[in-house]
Amino acid sequence: MKIKLLTLALCVGFFGTALAGKKKKKDKKSDKTETKKMELKNELDSLSYALGISIANNLKSQGVEDINSKAMSAALKDVYAGNDTVMKAEDANQFINSYFAGAAERKSKEAQKEGIKFLEENAKKEGIVVLPSGMQYKVLKMGDGPKPAATDKVTTHYHGTLIDGTVFDSSVDRNQPATFPVNGVIPGWIEALQLMPVGSKWKLFIPSDLAYGDRGAGPKIGPGATLIFEVELLKIGE
Repeated sequence: MKIKLLTLALCVGFFGTALAGKKKKKDKKSDKTETKKMELKNELDSLSYALGISIANNLKSQGVEDINSKAMSAALKDVYAGNDTVMKAEDANQFINSYFAGAAERKSKEAQKEGIKFLEENAKKEGIVVLPSGMQYKVLKMGDGPKPAATDKVTTHYHGTLIDGTVFDSSVDRNQPATFPVNGVIPGWIEALQLMPVGSKWKLFIPSDLAYGDRGAGPKIGPGATLIFEVELLKIGE
């Protein structure tokens, strides 16, 4: 049993070391060499290593750039050996929830600051219209059709990016327009669509409070993100 526990701890140690994103390049090279030397001799080795990959990728996706692999290994060892742990299970869960809630809040505030700076600079550019809500738009093409009401359904083509150019969603790339109720989307879209005549194509610059706010959306839209959309209003109705 001790051998099995040691094997599991070592696996966790390896994936924890690989997470140390702030180490020097020399250390990173060393980490990669050590990982290549890891031999998966049995099913437990494979399971342990697979769990390490899964946990590490999940943590990185949530913004955890580094961990103390020795502390994690010690916790695993204590639990599997039936030893008393330094933290009670309920205290550990509470700490984890508190940590990630705080991390999300910090990430949101940082993203909001970046968004505000971007919008301030963007507002100075030619053709940018700033609405009282804080949303901005630029007319790429002005249509001459009717404007939708909040209760209407509309069909649009759109291309959405973050302020750094990362594409998070695009009906244009899918080559398939999207139909939805005007009042069923984010506040920035609701406001803009009711100002757009059918046949128009506008570029929208939407601050986080008119987008997904502190909660973000999916893996690409983080908390506090300012969003950019090119939206073409094709028609009103089904």
